[in-house]
Amino acid sequence: MAGAFPRHETSLEALRNRGRYRQLMPRDGHDFASNDYLGLAGDDVLRAAAIAAVARGVPVGAGGARLLRGNDAEHQLLEAEAAEFFATGAALFMGGGFNANQAIFSTLPQQGDLVLYDALIHASTHDGMRLGRADTRSFAHSDVEDAARVLKDWRAEGGEGQVWIAVEAVYSMDGDLAPLDALMALADATGAVLVVDEAHATGVFGNLGRGLAHDIAHRPNVLSLHTCGKALGASGALICGPSVLIETLINKARSFIYATAPSPLNAALVRAALYELRDNPARRDRAWEGISHAQDEAKRLCGLAGFQSQILPVVIGDDKRTMALASAMQARGYDIRGIRPPTVPRGTSRLRLSITLNTGAEVMTAMFEDLAREMETRT
Repeated sequence: MAGAFPRHETSLEALRNRGRYRQLMPRDGHDFASNDYLGLAGDDVLRAAAIAAVARGVPVGAGGARLLRGNDAEHQLLEAEAAEFFATGAALFMGGGFNANQAIFSTLPQQGDLVLYDALIHASTHDGMRLGRADTRSFAHSDVEDAARVLKDWRAEGGEGQVWIAVEAVYSMDGDLAPLDALMALADATGAVLVVDEAHATGVFGNLGRGLAHDIAHRPNVLSLHTCGKALGASGALICGPSVLIETLINKARSFIYATAPSPLNAALVRAALYELRDNPARRDRAWEGISHAQDEAKRLCGLAGFQSQILPVVIGDDKRTMALASAMQARGYDIRGIRPPTVPRGTSRLRLSITLNTGAEVMTAMFEDLAREMETRT
């Protein structure tokens, strides 16, 4: 007897046959999968901050949207401290990076504007653009000349509105860095606003972990997004930029206005994480020691090179082979996940190796030795 939802069942079966079926898995093995780059998520620094916050009466829940009774002193303290730390006019705390990008791109670009976005931009940006009213066009990944060409063509076709250039500082699946200097020059030359998603740069790159765009974050034509659930070890996101843009989001962004506010307790944890970045730069130094060691061992043992960050993609290509390799590495005791389309372009399925302070140098070396064996076996 057929199930109640035959089309859904057929769709899921097709995913299984193509090696693209997804399922939840427990945490198990050495961490090569998380975005907890500074090892803060389970650290005593945040544990102590949580205990202290509860002791001083910080609520666990917000109880409502920020524009109702959900606006807590911890939210406002965090926003003030984040604006100072990231050197921007203002900051807005959101529940997560996904809905923060939805807020930005569904609200700030207006009808008649253009969102000019990198071809590998995050899915949340795409969802925000779909909800917005601006024109949207992509440019080849990290190709500033192509971005300039696309913008010029749009102007030649009659486009007259504001241009918003959307990029990631560190790309989440490739680990490469955006050419921010050249993009900033293009924005300045064309009157555009540069929107930089610092999700995978915050805490790892820039002075005191302030991100790749820190030197330009104060500019009136720059907006930056710092997620709090990766290197900062908590959850949520901080949109940082000119006060007029932050006020516009407060007044018009539906994913802010109609959402229950993030937990005030979580805001207290993000504050503590920012203090840790400011007061303990040695943590970031240790993270980079691990990243450099992993990059060196990847080259020495597996012939893999060209990495620029803590994200090391091992492109396999075939979906099923990628997942078989991931399963083999998991069986050896490493939490390594396979990434398949549509998260990455078709034909580029990969292992995404994430280097964090949760994993020591000896384990990294052993992992690359085992990866070399498994890759040789499965060629």
